[in-house]
Amino acid sequence: MGGGHGFFAGPSSFQANAQAGLPYAEVPEELRSRIADVLRNEPEHPQPVVQFSHCDWDRRPFGLRTFLAPHAGGLIVAFLLVLAEVGLLHVGPLLTQIGIDRGVLAGDRSVLFAVALAYLGAVGLSTAASWFRTRFTGRLGERLVYELRVRVFSHFQRQSLDFFTVEKSGVLMTRMTSDIEALTVLMQEGLVNFFVQGMTLVVITGYLVFLDPTLALVCLLAVVPINIVLTMWFRRVSLIGYLRVRDRIADVLANLSESLAGIRVITAFNRRDHEMARHQRIIDAHLDANLYTGRTQALFGPGTESIGILTQAIVLLVGGRMALRGEVSLGELTAFLLFLTSFFAPVQTLVQLYNQYQQGSAAVVKLRELLAREPSVPEHSDAIELPPIRGAICLEGVTFGYDPDHLVLRDVDLELAPGEVLAVVGPTGAGKSTIAKLITRFYDPTFGNVTIDGHDLRDVTIDSLRGQLGVVPQEPFLFNGTIRDNVAFARPDAAEDEVLEACRAVGLQGLMDRMPDGMDTQIHERGTSLSAGERQLVALARAFLARPRVLVLDEATSSLDLLSESVIEQALDSLLEGQTAILIAHRLATAMRADRIAVVDDGRIVEHGTHDELVALGGQYADMVDTWLRHADHLPTDR
Repeated sequence: MGGGHGFFAGPSSFQANAQAGLPYAEVPEELRSRIADVLRNEPEHPQPVVQFSHCDWDRRPFGLRTFLAPHAGGLIVAFLLVLAEVGLLHVGPLLTQIGIDRGVLAGDRSVLFAVALAYLGAVGLSTAASWFRTRFTGRLGERLVYELRVRVFSHFQRQSLDFFTVEKSGVLMTRMTSDIEALTVLMQEGLVNFFVQGMTLVVITGYLVFLDPTLALVCLLAVVPINIVLTMWFRRVSLIGYLRVRDRIADVLANLSESLAGIRVITAFNRRDHEMARHQRIIDAHLDANLYTGRTQALFGPGTESIGILTQAIVLLVGGRMALRGEVSLGELTAFLLFLTSFFAPVQTLVQLYNQYQQGSAAVVKLRELLAREPSVPEHSDAIELPPIRGAICLEGVTFGYDPDHLVLRDVDLELAPGEVLAVVGPTGAGKSTIAKLITRFYDPTFGNVTIDGHDLRDVTIDSLRGQLGVVPQEPFLFNGTIRDNVAFARPDAAEDEVLEACRAVGLQGLMDRMPDGMDTQIHERGTSLSAGERQLVALARAFLARPRVLVLDEATSSLDLLSESVIEQALDSLLEGQTAILIAHRLATAMRADRIAVVDDGRIVEHGTHDELVALGGQYADMVDTWLRHADHLPTDR
């Protein structure tokens, strides 16, 4: 590999980053001992049991009622614990009334002593009930959030590629993070506290009626009607505001995600100030949405608080007059005022909880819309398992467009025999990659059929199809982890020797020899610590290790220099021997290795045959070869 040129000359991008002092994914030495200490105390996490289906999932409209229904038993237990906690917690005013009327006024110390002991017992039992309720509901809430996160992530995995093309990644991140966090707060704190405060109101109302029905009626008439009106108003305006907040935070995260992904372009064109101004405008819109909800809450909260204070004054006036006339005892009036103070504390808490509930409701609306999305490439309930395929592929009258009004392919007919290698060439935008996406069933044709071994791809299960296909895209994606992790992604159970063999087959051994930890070297998320050619080599090794029955290479060598491409071409010769493959070719050197070549232009196959046949035809492919040869003749030679 000498000559001083090509992919294998000089330091790798990983080494260049290290020499430049740039960070990489290796763990700093000073943190390794601390990580070891944490891992020693880490509990055992069993391997999760994954239940995933492309066609069978809960299609009921998502809502709190349907989501919580399977956990009705746990919710009933939580309700009983809340009832016991609230009842014990608010027995104090009744004991106070007994202590005043039968102890203080009657001069009976034994009653005071008994009341004090009962008070301590009630507090102790209430504390125990509160501890058990908090522990129980906390575990229940965490379980609910766990199930919701799995459900949303599973629905993402179930969606077709067009879903991720239309939706911004930042918006999807918002559904998985901000929206679920809003529901997390509601389920772990809001709903439990709502039960606590709601039961508090019920219990205290019962106590008030028990003490004096007249004063209780005065209290309820002063509080309930006005609070109902305020709550109905707040419910309407706040839901609008919180839906707006959810949309704006999605815009913020979408812009942030795009800016981080495009930071190299932003830096190269010196557009940091422009991006900062654009992000600030988006944040301003988010601020306006939050200010709107803040103004409504500022009216609702103090309004209900003022009603509570006014009601206390009215009850003190009416109750005082009744005490002077001897209609109620001093202990009863004192207990009533204590209960009244406790009555408005949960009212204020419920105001805050209702605000929290509205935020959660807005998140429910967004999640309901997401979970209602059906994949555009569905798996039918009666789909069959695709048996081991020989590789006979047929496209019959295939017409397709990502947008129905703008067709990409028009009436395409194409056949591949088992073990045949077909190269698809043509100008940019002609529809080459679209053919590959239809064969892998990333999309379904608008008209026509795509079959493998006579099986229509729409009639077989997605897992059984894609489990027998290997795809190497033009822009390879690497995950955060080691080189071994990325190569073995399609076959995590592959033996070490098999992984090494795949790496050697694509010429990746030289790169690993220069890495600090060989195959165990950590690489950045998306493989940013590697060059484009290095990433493509890892992606090719991944496909080689999978040993698929049909291989699809979508311009997989377009990122490689000529020397690296020659290494890959040699590996392709051994890999493609006797195997069905579709090569979306950017370079004619790759296309010439195929058994047959299809030339695509304007969504149609305009020429079809072997290399020699198409050159002799003197058509579009012959012009491409002529242009390529003339360009090669003018390339400077290495002296």
